[in-house]
Amino acid sequence: MLKFRKLAAVMMSVLLATGVSAAAGSQAEAAVKKTEIIVSAAASLQDSLDKIAVQYEKQHPDIDLVFNYGASGTLQKQIEQGAPADLFFSAGDKQMKALVDGGLISENKQLLMNQLVLVVPSNSQTKITTITQLTDKAFKKVAVGQPESVPAGQYAQQSLTAKKVWDTLQSKLVFAKDVRQVLSYVETGNADAGFVYKTDALTSKKVKIALTVGGHVHKAINYPVGIVKESDHQAEAKAFYNYVQTKTAGSVFTSYGFSLAN
Repeated sequence: MLKFRKLAAVMMSVLLATGVSAAAGSQAEAAVKKTEIIVSAAASLQDSLDKIAVQYEKQHPDIDLVFNYGASGTLQKQIEQGAPADLFFSAGDKQMKALVDGGLISENKQLLMNQLVLVVPSNSQTKITTITQLTDKAFKKVAVGQPESVPAGQYAQQSLTAKKVWDTLQSKLVFAKDVRQVLSYVETGNADAGFVYKTDALTSKKVKIALTVGGHVHKAINYPVGIVKESDHQAEAKAFYNYVQTKTAGSVFTSYGFSLAN
């Protein structure tokens, strides 16, 4: 009888262990079934896309959105060189057009618009009515995104060139890898002023908008989104591509200062 009880106990342990193992296996299998969607997006979209991602993943528990934020030109080069990406959000038409012309984007759409602003530290007492004032002695360092890779830097260069002060300001310019680094330079006092998007300026209490740059001195600040042709998850990428065009996503973008493209 004692042997039987021991055998029964052993059998029960085996069954429990098997059950636990099966449950763990099921959980692992469920985790594996999550589809990872890699989104390469302009740094200025980080706050809004992070919020949209929380909403989207709650509605689509089988999707794991992974964001690669950076300068649009840098992200463009990464995609051209074969870096994994399912979607591309650019802060400029130029970068998207290059990928479309290269046959690397299967579908794209104009999504958002933004404004270029000049920010200064929040405690600054300097009054600015025109960007030509940046040539004054009060401004020792002016932060700008690298024009070669950062659309905000390109728009700043276009604006300063239109006002005939780009060359004059060369010794004052501090170049940054993306628009968020420009913001950081001004926040920390490493620059007396910097060119960022309105949406970036609104995220920080350490800076204030000194001037909104007129749209007539630079190209339109458009944000297109596109599906990368080499994506291994075309259906899932298309679903998120469609979602960012909905009213729900649009309300998030506008809450961060973006305008919706017509």
